[in-house]
Parts: sequence; structure tokens; C-alpha cells
Amino acid sequence: MLRISRLFSASCTVSVIFLFSISSAYPQQTVRRHPLITESINEENLVTLHGSTRSEVYTAQDLGPVPDDLQLEHIYLLMNRPPEQQVEIDDLIEQLHDQNAPRFHQWLTASQIAERFGAAEEDIKTVTEWLGSHGFIVNGVYRANGVIDFSGSAARVAETFHTQIHNFDVNGTRHIANISDPKVPAALMPSMNGVVSLNDFRPHPMSSRQARPNYTVSIDNSLFQLVVPGDLETIYNMNPLYSAGISGQDQTIVVLEDSDVFTAADWHTFRKTFGLDARFPKGSFKEIHPQPSSFPESGGPCADPGVNPDDSEAIADAEWATAAAPSAEIVVAACADTNTTFGGFIAMQNLLTRPTLSPAIVSISYGADETELGASFMAYINSLYELAVLQGVSVFVSSGDAGAGGPDQFNPAATHGIGHVNGFASTSHDVAVGGTDFGDTFLNENSTYWSSTNGPYFNSALSYIPEIPWNDSCASQLIALSFGFSVTYGSNGFCNSTIGEESYLFVA
Repeated sequence: MLRISRLFSASCTVSVIFLFSISSAYPQQTVRRHPLITESINEENLVTLHGSTRSEVYTAQDLGPVPDDLQLEHIYLLMNRPPEQQVEIDDLIEQLHDQNAPRFHQWLTASQIAERFGAAEEDIKTVTEWLGSHGFIVNGVYRANGVIDFSGSAARVAETFHTQIHNFDVNGTRHIANISDPKVPAALMPSMNGVVSLNDFRPHPMSSRQARPNYTVSIDNSLFQLVVPGDLETIYNMNPLYSAGISGQDQTIVVLEDSDVFTAADWHTFRKTFGLDARFPKGSFKEIHPQPSSFPESGGPCADPGVNPDDSEAIADAEWATAAAPSAEIVVAACADTNTTFGGFIAMQNLLTRPTLSPAIVSISYGADETELGASFMAYINSLYELAVLQGVSVFVSSGDAGAGGPDQFNPAATHGIGHVNGFASTSHDVAVGGTDFGDTFLNENSTYWSSTNGPYFNSALSYIPEIPWNDSCASQLIALSFGFSVTYGSNGFCNSTIGEESYLFVA
């Protein structure tokens, strides 16, 4: 079976949509919001902020409390909006995307969003002072989507939020996490959606295959064709756009990462090798570590992550973005993970709350199962993407290979059954981008769709290739049929065959 990876599919979608993103001024409005906190704080009258505990803590090996002085860095607390204000936002988003509405594409800036829809200043002041009174450092406030960034010790968390931070062993990997949902004074509850994260579980890059050291394919091997940018252009009919002079000029695509690329030279080598430099010389690349505009410089949460094992994801994202939009500026926005917050979201949070114009496209190729993330984290993701949509930023997220089998995507075999999809991709404010397989080999029609010789930049696709559902596991009926099995299940099914068990017993 032949695969075109989700990177290729995502880039193809981007090339069509981002060209039409525009930004325009919006009338400034001064809005007086009524505070949601109306009572005095009583530390003895507590309520629970549900949905802030990882599911793994109930099954993992508990190794006991972390040291009291362990610092938890850049914790996010998400503020609430009044229901009527959320209704107004939802209505505005509909109008921004309705070409018959007077507000069509009249995007807001981050400051306008903060002014119209941000939490009441009285509530922000009360909550930040309450955190400060418990010994936390409030690093800053993102008013546009109501996020308070604060840091403090595990002892402060236990005393303030009435939950301990423990060490856990999760399938041989050490993690820290809160053992129960936080509790806060009832007076603060109306203003708080939840504590986004009190753990160091991080999302996975959504490419489920390890990089291969050698991609050379035998000339006699008819099972595989290697897809290069020129093939992408042919298969998805991009060349008419390019011929019309539409290839990403004056546009920016940001790929969000928690690692620097190993070297920018890899990106330039990619473009040179596949002819993009020669045909589209305006394409450019840069790497940034975006800090928020409203924080003190000493409190900036975006640390340079350096190069770590996710660097292969970072460079692949940047390369295939330029493959689809070869004249665009490709920006790798990378921040280090803290022990509570994903670096890619730190980067996105900072970019979307600056006074400068936001990028037209944001691409995310990381994810985690909805049930693992919890309600508070999911609410934060929704608020972050909503902030992007109000500014006219298109958010593309890799859906992952496993569909509703998300918890098993990175396991050697399925153990969880049908679960939930990638929580990074399941909001109403993003475009979830999934890959497909090609049906050429299954149809025994490789020669119809692929030339026997390469073009000048290794391209060999002849036309669009019929696509089939993405399933490279032994549960694929099509793969089973190609190996001579009528069913995938049961004692005589493909999944119980020698080749099924050796090569196809995974969820992807």
C-alpha cells in the first residue's frame, strides 16, 4: 500500500486557503463589563474546578509527592466569559465568514478582542492578587483570551488549590501530575474556567512512523513510489495556480514546534534538491522564539528549546509547507516546553496576542487524545483557536493516523479500543487535516499514474491518483485482500497471520 503522509495533505490544503486570508481594521469599542466575582473570598468555602486531572494518574504507578520546592513554571489559568458574551462571539464568527454579511472578513486585532471580549479588569485584579497572596508569581495576563500565566512551587499548589503534585511511572516513563482536581474559593468560581495544566504530559508529534535512515527504493519494487514536491503539484493540480502567479507571495505560514530545527540548511537543501529555489526564488525561512508583548522581559515564557528529538517534526513541517506554498515565508515558531505547558501553545499564545498582524496560517502537527487532555485543557485549546479565527488566522491541525483509536496510535498494539480523536484537532475553529492512501497499487494500476522515469526534480506522478481510506493496519480490508485474506479478524483472519502480526499489528 502506498501512503501520502498527513504532512503532504495538510500542505496541499494550506496552499489553496491561505492565499485568501485578509485583515482589515475594525471600529474600536470601549466596553464596560460587569465583574463575575461579586462576593468576598472565603478560603474555607471551596468548590472543585472539574476536568483538570490526567486520566493516567488513576492507573499509573504512584511514586509519591514531588519535593515541596519543585517549581511549576508558566501554569495557565483560563478565565470565564459570561454566557451572553460567548453568544456574541459565536455570532460574530459566523458573520466574519458569511460573504453576504456586512462584517465579512472584517477581522479584529488582539487588542480589539481584548477590549470587547476580555475578562473584566476587576476580575483579573482579584484573581491575580489572590494568586499573589498565596506566594505565586504572576508572569502576565493574556487579556484577549483570558489566560493568566503564573508560576510557583508544588507546596504553593497544594496549599492554594488543595491538590498534591506526585511523581508517576507511566509505562516506564516518569511524569509529574496533580492527583485530583483543583479546588478554589467559591467566590472565584464564576470567573474561572479551570487550571489548564498541572502536569508535564506533552503531546506527541502526529507522525506515527519513525524516520527511516534510507529512503532508496529498488527500481524493481512496485509497492512504493516516493512523493516529492513536483508530484504533489501534479496530483493535487497545483500547477494552474502556480502558472497564474499564485504560489504564496506575501504570505506567512507558521509551524508551531517545541524544538528548533537541527539546521536551516536542511530546508534550503530540500528546496534546492526539488527545484523550488529555481522556480520560486522568493520563498524564505526563519526560526523565531516569540515572547509576549505585554509581559516583563524577565517573565517571558518562550525559552529557546534548542534541538531535541522533535526536531525531525519541525523540519518536516517547514519543508512540506514550502512544498505547497513555495513563495511564502515559512516561520518555525518554537518555544521550550515547561513542566506544565506545551511549547507550541506558548508560541501560538504569544503570536496571537501581539499588537502586530498575525500570520495567515498556523499549522500544528502535534496532538493527544481528548480524554487524556481533560475538560480544562480542551476549553483552553478552543479559546486559543477562537482567538485565531477572530483575527482571520486559519488553523490547520494534523488529525493523526488513528482516528477514534487515538490513545493507541503510539502503542505497539491496540489495547484501549475505540476512544476519542486528537483533542488538538477537534474544535469547531480549526481544520483537521488527515492523510489518505493511494489506491494505485491495490488497483494494480501503478503504470497508469506513475512514469517509469523521473523528471528533472525526481517527480514522476502523471495525474491525480485515486485515494482510499487511511488504514495501514491489519484491520484494513483492502490490505487483507491484497494479501489473499477475505477477513481481517478471527483465527484465520489477516491480523492473526504471520505477515499481519509481523508488519501490520498497529493502529495507524
